[in-house]
Amino acid sequence: MPRPAVNVAVRAARAAGSVILRYMNRLDSLAVVEKQRMDFASEVDRLAEAEIIRELKRAYPGHAILAEESGAAGGGRQTWVIDPLDGTHNYLRGLPHFCVSIGMLDRGEPVYGVIYDPLRDEMFTASKGDGAFLNDRRLRINAREGLAGALLATGFPYRQRRHLDAQLGMTRALLVEAEDIRRTGSAALDLAYVAANRLDGYFEIGLKPWDMAAGCLLVREAGGRYCDFAGRDGIPASGNIIAGGLKVAQAMQAVIEAHSPPELLKA
Repeated sequence: MPRPAVNVAVRAARAAGSVILRYMNRLDSLAVVEKQRMDFASEVDRLAEAEIIRELKRAYPGHAILAEESGAAGGGRQTWVIDPLDGTHNYLRGLPHFCVSIGMLDRGEPVYGVIYDPLRDEMFTASKGDGAFLNDRRLRINAREGLAGALLATGFPYRQRRHLDAQLGMTRALLVEAEDIRRTGSAALDLAYVAANRLDGYFEIGLKPWDMAAGCLLVREAGGRYCDFAGRDGIPASGNIIAGGLKVAQAMQAVIEAHSPPELLKA
């Protein structure tokens, strides 16, 4: 049975998803701002985030909030980490691959996570120690032995294009052994897809906490692992993440570390 906090996050995610779908037929009229080079936000991001925060504050007024658009608010050991529309670039171009991501951290440790794809009505949920689920189906990552036959995903860091050469080197090296690599445009969904065995592994440079919090918990509760490029477990402060089944993540980490400059291996 889902924990009460997960039920609250599910309600919040569905409320945000309704906003996102409502505006899909009027993309041409949306107000869009460029927060920094190649990093966009629309009024839908802000409206969806407001819905999420409203639901969470109604249930947990004392919890802190860390949201992509409105930033940090409040304090304490519990923090809700929110990405109201992960995959904004896809959404604004009409590409049908984006989601809502809501995670809860307790002293920095992910304990609840919800990722919602409103187009497919797929709700990924996880609670620490209780497993990961897609709608009502329990998720379990397969025991692939390594990179042979693995389908991986990544994202190219528009915030950190200075690392593009390094990432292309990693990608080239991984493709020597893996089956293929996808670039979908939604970090949260990539992590959810790892938990659901649609992908075997995922890596990216320079993510933010709201990109990772919910998805990392899904991966771990489905029996996988997440770490930074140097192999340190936990949500990486650097934002440089590897996630996958235990042996796939181990094999990815060895290849990625060998092709990473020292800057990308820092904690």
